[in-house]
Amino acid sequence: MARALPAGGTPAPRGPVTVEDMRLHVVDHPLVAHKLTTLRDQRTDSATFRRLADELVTLLAYEATRDVRTEQVDIHTPVCPTTGVKLSHPRPLVVPILRAGLGMLDGMVRLLPTAEVGFLGMIRNEETLQASTYATRMPEDLSGRQVYVLDPMLATGGTLVASIQELIKRGADDVTAVVLLAAPEGVELMERELAGTPVTVVTASVDERLNEQGYIVPGLGDAGDRMYGAAE
Repeated sequence: MARALPAGGTPAPRGPVTVEDMRLHVVDHPLVAHKLTTLRDQRTDSATFRRLADELVTLLAYEATRDVRTEQVDIHTPVCPTTGVKLSHPRPLVVPILRAGLGMLDGMVRLLPTAEVGFLGMIRNEETLQASTYATRMPEDLSGRQVYVLDPMLATGGTLVASIQELIKRGADDVTAVVLLAAPEGVELMERELAGTPVTVVTASVDERLNEQGYIVPGLGDAGDRMYGAAE
């Protein structure tokens, strides 16, 4: 499993790493690193943050959809008949976790315009750091569907684990989580709690650690607040 080391140490390995049933893919690309650096900067305003997050998600989505299911289709070009591919049915399902995941939706469906979109509302208790569901809008049966979950931060891992468990209850068996940043603690929790379930995590970085408040270090702060403001 890719691991980030403390500042001054060797960077975490890049690319796909598989442990048991979980696959972690840290996307190694100069544009990804460039956009992530600006997202981290506390001087970046909300409008710029939203735009860059959207652009970064599209880059991550390119890697996340590398194994999207396709089927052959016969077409006619202006020159001759040929065979190509199209996305197969049932169509992929994209599920942003409210509220911060909404800021990632456009970047994802830009590459998957025919995908269906569901919504999952999760809230984290800031004292216990436990996540609970407060809203869902998804098909009851996800059997045979490829599901892409969007959440900016894989921090403690509780929210993402609870979200994926909800998808599994509905029959999902092919889940990819797209996150801007991950912490080693969150990755380890997913490995432990989702053992036996094929899950892929695609991220721009695995950072050093979590602090006492459950924030990723160095991280980028609260992604929802930085996208939309600290609405009380």
